[in-house]
Parts: sequence; C-alpha cells; structure tokens
Amino acid sequence: MKLTNRDFAAKGRGAAQGCSIFFFCGQDEAGASAAANDLVTWLAEPGERVEMSGADVRADPARLGDEARTTSLFGDRRHIWVRANGDEAHEALKVLVETGEAGAGEACPVIVVATSATDKSRTARLLEKRKDALVAMFYPPDLQSVTRSVRALADGAGVRLGGDLAERIARAANLDVRLAKSEVEKIALYLDASAQSPQTATAEDLDAIGASSEDDGFAPLVNAVMGGQGPKVGIELARMKQLGLNPVGVLLAFERRAAQLARIAAVLGARSFGDLDRGEEARLGIFFKEKRDIGQQLSLWRHGDKLDRLTQRLVGLHRELLTNSQAAELLLAQGLADIARVAGARAR
Repeated sequence: MKLTNRDFAAKGRGAAQGCSIFFFCGQDEAGASAAANDLVTWLAEPGERVEMSGADVRADPARLGDEARTTSLFGDRRHIWVRANGDEAHEALKVLVETGEAGAGEACPVIVVATSATDKSRTARLLEKRKDALVAMFYPPDLQSVTRSVRALADGAGVRLGGDLAERIARAANLDVRLAKSEVEKIALYLDASAQSPQTATAEDLDAIGASSEDDGFAPLVNAVMGGQGPKVGIELARMKQLGLNPVGVLLAFERRAAQLARIAAVLGARSFGDLDRGEEARLGIFFKEKRDIGQQLSLWRHGDKLDRLTQRLVGLHRELLTNSQAAELLLAQGLADIARVAGARAR
C-alpha cells in the first residue's frame, strides 16, 4: 500500500490495522515523523517501543527480524521503531519479509522513518505492492497543508480553532507539524479542552501561552541577512542549525519580508520611509519593534530593480530547496550568505 501526506490522515488508521511494516519517507521529515507517531497510537496493541538506528540494522540485517519476533521480558506487546537514513534499512526489511514468508513466525509492527529516502527508493519499491506493508511519502510542507493539519490536530484535542489562528500557529511552528502539535496541546491544556468538552480558542489565548507571532523566531536572522550585518549572519545561521529549523520555513520568512518591502516601496512612491503615518504603517504590517530594521533594509533594496532581483533569487532558492532536500540546509545557508554580502556591499 502506498499513501502520501494528502491521504494519510484519511487512510492511515485503516493501514495501521491491516499492515505490519511501515516505511515513512519524503522531504518533509517532520511530517513523516509526526505521522509515524500518530500511526503508533492507531495500532491495536502498540506496547513497548524498541528503538533501533539505521546503522544498527544495516550492520546486522538479521537483527531486525530477531527483535521483531522476540517478546518483551514480561511477555507484553512491542513495536520496533527504526530511524534510518536513505536505504539503510533495505536489507534488514528484505530479510524480515523473506524469513516471514519462510515460516519464521509472526513479527511485531516495524516502523521505519527514513530521512532522505523517497517513494522511488529501493526500500519503497520492496514494500509498496505488499498488502502487509505501507509506504507513506511526505512531500515538502506548504502553509496551506500545515494549516489544515493544525486544524485537524485542534479538532482532535477539542480546540475550536479559526482558520486565521490555525495559520498563525503553522507559521509560528516554521511549518513543522511536530511543533504545531505541541502548540495545540498547550492551548488545549490552557483552555482545559478535550474531545468531550471542546473549547473555542482566541488570539488572546495564543498570546497568553506565549505563542510567537509568525516571524518572531526568524527575525534576528532575517534582519542580519537583509540588513547586510555580516558578523551576525554566521551566528544566526549557527542558531538556525542548532534549533533544527525547517529550511523551507526559514526561507518563507525571507519571502514575506521581501514582499513586505515591495509593498512599502509601492505605497511610498517618491516619498521617504519616515513619511508613513501610523495608519499606513499598520496596514503595511510595520510594528514598532521592527520599524528601524525595516526602514534600514528598505534603504538598501528599494531603488532600481533590486527588490525584483531579490525576489527572483528567493524564488530560485526555494525551488532548489524543494528539489535538493538532502542539501537544503547547506543550500539555504549559502544563499542567505550571498544575499547578506550583497546587502553589506550596499550598506558601505
């Protein structure tokens, strides 16, 4: 069986009941991991989790089958969770399938979350036509799909969430479904909401639990790059890597800032940035704490075709990230460093 992130929510529960081998792959590692965790809750008896690495099963392909057919110390149910890279689990899964067909006995559920693998990998091809296996492919996240996921998570937690608030959470979570789920759980706890006692969330509730605005976490990096602040760029890129931020989510923050600068430039015409009144600032999304940075960046990118060229570069970089997911973090760092150098040269 083969599913994608578009139909997993509708069909994944049925697969959990009918399959015993699950292979989660695709460019959206966060979405794949979140879906795998959901699947565990749908198993009839998930029992104890036994974790293995891709390196473990690659070094000893027979070990996966041995573990899957071994009962726990107290005879309880269990499931195997393998976090692999690419096709590391291929041979181990092949052995598991072959020994099962040879009469080795029933195996517990095996769940593999494979970073950098796709539905075209050897492992996916091994499993996709089997009735006892599921291949789940997760494509790069986009704001609309993550917003839908947030609303589904909220419904399950008993939180009534409007579309604008769901989108705000999706943005604040950097399009990472795992972070969005954590945010929804915090709201449910704050509201004392449950499926049996649903509650309606408001913007004030999100503010109260500390849900950040959509770009708060990215602001230091955006300002360093767009303002040509060379010494700060390396520090902020290191922070991005340390936090494990979704590269596409990070780039979206830059695309929003570039679009905002273009709107400001269009409204200003021949006027200067300081000529904007408070009403115009509010309509253009210029908040007090960002005003100085936005004004400085506008002065660097406003004239000529600089904003058009910046937008084209960001769009091209976005395309590169989606088609080269394995190197997305490196490509993003290189692209942002190039933009910062151009901004820095103009600032001098």
